[in-house]
Amino acid sequence: MAVSFDKGFQLARGLILASALLAGQASALAPEHETRRLMLATEEAVAAENWAEAGEYLNRLQQLEGNKPADYFYYRGRVMYQAAHLNEAQSALESYVEQGGADGSHYQEALKLITGIEKARKERALAPQGGNSDSGKIALIEPAGDQKIASLRKLYLADSDREALTIHLNSLLEVAGWRQDQTIVQMDRPADVEYRVSAADSTINVQEIRRDTGGRVVRKTQSMSVYGVNPQVEWGCEAAAAACWIYDPRDGSRLLQLAVDREQAREVARTLGQLIRNLQAPADS
Repeated sequence: MAVSFDKGFQLARGLILASALLAGQASALAPEHETRRLMLATEEAVAAENWAEAGEYLNRLQQLEGNKPADYFYYRGRVMYQAAHLNEAQSALESYVEQGGADGSHYQEALKLITGIEKARKERALAPQGGNSDSGKIALIEPAGDQKIASLRKLYLADSDREALTIHLNSLLEVAGWRQDQTIVQMDRPADVEYRVSAADSTINVQEIRRDTGGRVVRKTQSMSVYGVNPQVEWGCEAAAAACWIYDPRDGSRLLQLAVDREQAREVARTLGQLIRNLQAPADS
């Protein structure tokens, strides 16, 4: 079940190309029958460990209208895991567990895979940079719509990339604070858990601010040296905990507890990674 990270980028690139090539293909079958056909094809490809072929079928399934069966998310999770896309794999497997429940035919295997993702995330966090690792290449595959640092400098009237990234990260954290009661979010009331980040030289300081029901505030600050740290910051969301997490790139432990918003968590992790890269090579800081 181990992930082959040195092949992850090639597989991921194959999935993207396959998606583009197959986008124009159409089927004479009605969507519900085409969904079933592609699900059977995906199941056979996964059983044969033909991950590229399974990825092609999943890409075609993704383009079909209508709700996807729970097993779709299980197989998507397995293929993404093989491609070393840990965030996407965990998200898909968690969706499978939520939809299929304990009675799902792949329930136990999905739970084992999620545990394997946690271990792989920790190994990636501890892996040295450089060498033959392709983790940097995988990290370049980002969702569309990313803001360029130059745009951030204009937006915040910042004098340096470091300043722009720090301001942007704190802006994201301000709206991504975790709340015990998420049914009503009042922007004039602070979150129960929130964070402030500052950067100096080769260090990032993270201040955690926790508020209890009695109104008491506890502040804790930890410093993180960026030397030797993998700038690919992992994140994940847990429905059971009603929270998203940003994982510490030093050891894979939980670093930031955020509200359940996948896009916010993704952007926080991406921006934190950019800030780490900037401090590691501060030529234009």
